[in-house]
Amino acid sequence: MEALRQLESAALAIPRANVDTDQIVPARFLKRPRSENFGDVLFHDQRQLLGPAGRGDARIVVAGRNFGCGSSREHAVWALYDYGFRAAIAPSFGDIFRSNALKNGFLPVVLPEEAVMAMLEALARAPASRIALDVERQTVTAPDGTVHRFDIEPFARQCLLEGLDELDYTLTQAARIAEFERHYEAP
Repeated sequence: MEALRQLESAALAIPRANVDTDQIVPARFLKRPRSENFGDVLFHDQRQLLGPAGRGDARIVVAGRNFGCGSSREHAVWALYDYGFRAAIAPSFGDIFRSNALKNGFLPVVLPEEAVMAMLEALARAPASRIALDVERQTVTAPDGTVHRFDIEPFARQCLLEGLDELDYTLTQAARIAEFERHYEAP
């Protein structure tokens, strides 16, 4: 997984609430191994969500509330990531989607609904508008230049900044784990 510190990109606007994981990646594709590219099945049954040119230059999704709701499929995050997206901005996310996103190097940014609606309106007027994310400063700069702060758990932030998943992070602690094991006496 690649580190995510800062990102400036065009954005894909999805001005709908409740985009669920089955819309992001339909259930019939869930038997594929992770080693396959899930980007080619992103919004498979609703390709119009990707826009006329597939928004290949966009690395950020801006969506309505409750993005990624529905079943607990990690595949939805994989499809977004494999397509090239690294972050989504919405007023809220499905809880399991949000957790899966952070564990897979994908940043779910929660902003007030008014801020998200303003971004969606700006993207509707000028689809090539750019949005900037700064994970270190925990900020989003909207197309109009407005800067919004967002919250992220410190551990998830560290993993994103360093490009680590939970297992990779654990492996960075191997020396400390070995030291503990040398001094630990089983009861």
